[in-house]
Amino acid sequence: MTGTRLGLGVLGVLGGLYGAWLVLSRGHDLLDLVVWLAAGVVLHDGALALTVLLLGAVGLRILPQAAKAPAVVGFVVLGSVTLLAVPVLGRFGARADNPTLLDRGYWTGWVVLAALTVLGVLIASLVRSRRR
Repeated sequence: MTGTRLGLGVLGVLGGLYGAWLVLSRGHDLLDLVVWLAAGVVLHDGALALTVLLLGAVGLRILPQAAKAPAVVGFVVLGSVTLLAVPVLGRFGARADNPTLLDRGYWTGWVVLAALTVLGVLIASLVRSRRR
């Protein structure tokens, strides 16, 4: 094991211990925490991973060889960001008495990110096809 790996591992463990101390010392509702963590696992395994696998399986049959790897990376990036953006895209938490909450064009930002991701996939596919 290299020194860098060991150092990063120690930092990760210390960060996790600090987070656990914060949760336990500030009186958070542990049941809400467990539900939130379980929802993350369900969303990842049930939605994101399954979608990426299905898109990857379809992509293996349709896409040319040079575009397969960039497309899978694009699926993972866009799927992860979309999953994280669901609360703001759905405007969950917006309140009429506080118009400063969720006051941006989140859909516009997501569309720009999606377009940039697709552009990155296309450029990477083109570069890979030219190298062959």
